[in-house]
Amino acid sequence: MKIMFCGDIVGRAGRDAVVKEVPRLRRELGLDFVVVNGENAAAGFGITAKICAELHEAGVDCITTGNHAWDQREIIPYIAQDKRLLRPVNFPPGTPGWGANLFQTPRGQKVVVINVMCRLFMDALDDPFRALDAELSKYGLGRGAQAILIDVHGEATSEKQSIGHFCDGRASAVLGSHSHVPTADGWVLPGGTAYQTDVGMCGDYDSVIGMKKEVAMQRFIRKMPGERLSPAEGEGTLCAAIVETDDKTGLARSIRPVRVGGRLAPAA
Repeated sequence: MKIMFCGDIVGRAGRDAVVKEVPRLRRELGLDFVVVNGENAAAGFGITAKICAELHEAGVDCITTGNHAWDQREIIPYIAQDKRLLRPVNFPPGTPGWGANLFQTPRGQKVVVINVMCRLFMDALDDPFRALDAELSKYGLGRGAQAILIDVHGEATSEKQSIGHFCDGRASAVLGSHSHVPTADGWVLPGGTAYQTDVGMCGDYDSVIGMKKEVAMQRFIRKMPGERLSPAEGEGTLCAAIVETDDKTGLARSIRPVRVGGRLAPAA
């Protein structure tokens, strides 16, 4: 099975890149399942029902989120209805929506997606390791599910890597989001789980993590509140990782970076 995970969509530039490229990549690369982190898709802050529909129509099977999940208040009632839109599984009990779900590809393959958020330099949510352990215990990789993908939304590389090793052999892939910068450490861990600390963002890289660079720079230079951050509006780059799994075991055979469009060197 071939699964593609796209990093955080930032604003219209990121949305346009995903909507333009996902249908072509699905067709040309024979992708079975596509996951996108959409937590910055609505003008850089949160996601809306309209954007979810736009992404699903373009061929996105599952949308994950993170610390900006609730920035658009309209998403709170919507997330309880759309099981293809996930929020971190380690939010406290009673939080609307789902942190994990079981999906089925057009070929009948079962794919589990788990969305989890780290705690270092982030909001103090419930223990991500305990939450992941509980979810992974529900599914047998290669039996109850042909593939399990985990979106680790976090700031600290050490915490993300720890989660990767914690899940090694129990998930097909542990792929990071949130930092908006693609890391060069994509590899298959000893137990057979594909890992990358951060797959990067889908957005305009002539920016500061997707936001207009002039405003972001002034915040550092002046150390004073200023103009509200807003997404850069140049051509976006789609940044993602493609994981190919073994159909029998569910473990990863390979992980490859994908970079299409915009300013970064292409990789596909």
